[in-house]
Amino acid sequence: MENVPHPGIEILENAECWDLLREHQVGRLAVDIAGRPDIFPINYLVHGGGILFRTAPGTKLAGAILGRHVAFEIDGYQPDERTAWSVVLKGIAHEVEDMFERFQVEDEPLFPWVAFPKPDFVKVEPELVTGRRFHVIDDIAPDESIGWQQTRAAEAGGLAVEPGPGAEYHPGEPRLHAD
Repeated sequence: MENVPHPGIEILENAECWDLLREHQVGRLAVDIAGRPDIFPINYLVHGGGILFRTAPGTKLAGAILGRHVAFEIDGYQPDERTAWSVVLKGIAHEVEDMFERFQVEDEPLFPWVAFPKPDFVKVEPELVTGRRFHVIDDIAPDESIGWQQTRAAEAGGLAVEPGPGAEYHPGEPRLHAD
C-alpha cells in the first residue's frame, strides 16, 4: 500500500532527508530497554551512509547495540515558509569496534557536550529514511507554547513570533489545548 499524504503534508525525497540530516546536529535516539521504549537526545553527524554518535557505557549504549533496531528523529520549523518538517531514520545500531574504522571516526568533529568522557562510538546503519513537511494552516499562529517569542514583525504584517534560543531543538513545555 502506497503512503498517500494528507492535504498539507508533503513527503520528502530521500536526498532532502539526508540534506536535513547533514545540516543539523541534534536529534533523538529511540531504543528498546527491556521491552520498553526510551528516548535520548544526542548530538550526531552523518558518516559513511549512516549517523554516528558518541556515548559512554550505560543505558543508551546498551539499548542501542543490544536491541540493535533503533529509530532516530530530527525536526524543525521554518516560520517564513509556515512549515514544519520531520525526518526519521530507522536502522540497526552497532558499536564501532573495528580498529581502522575507529581511527577514522575519532578524527571526525564529533565531541561530547558534557564534561565527562564519552569514549564509545555508535553508528546507525539506515534501513529506512523518511521525511515529511507539514504546512501550517493560516489560522494557526505560532506562539510561546512552541518555544517562540513575540516580535515586532507582527506590526509590519509579518509573523508574530520568532524562535527563542534553542527553540529549533525543543518545542517548549507540553501544554493541553482545548479541542
